[in-house]
Amino acid sequence: MDELTEIYEQHAEQVYKYLISLCRNVDIAEELTQEAFYQAIRSINNYNGECKMSVWLCQIAKHTYYKYVDKQVKQVNQLHTEDQAKSLERDLIASENKIELFRMVHFLEEPYKEIVLLRLLGDLSFKEIGEIHQRNENWARVSFYRAKLK
Repeated sequence: MDELTEIYEQHAEQVYKYLISLCRNVDIAEELTQEAFYQAIRSINNYNGECKMSVWLCQIAKHTYYKYVDKQVKQVNQLHTEDQAKSLERDLIASENKIELFRMVHFLEEPYKEIVLLRLLGDLSFKEIGEIHQRNENWARVSFYRAKLK
């Protein structure tokens, strides 16, 4: 155990600085340094001495960083996919509501039908609708309100 402590004390700062250079975030680098040393302790038996200990530890740190990035990307993609699903669901509901609304408008009698269509599809003001029907703005408002009630 003293040997592992010594390895940590000798190489922790170098691994930490290496991770900062990768992720550009002090807090994440600190967390990943701890994770990298945890992984190194788990696989210390695999270290064969062909390279410097610091190189071996930095390789573990690099792979730890890559796992972290992959996890972050998956989380973002999952959130994006969930947002897309919610958006598609909202669009479908809105589409079904539109169909039902236009079905109901179709059965309205004139001039209510035309007033609703001019207001919703034509995006016309009540003043413009009144002018089209050679009436005033108030008439268009009242007629639109009555059409909504029907």
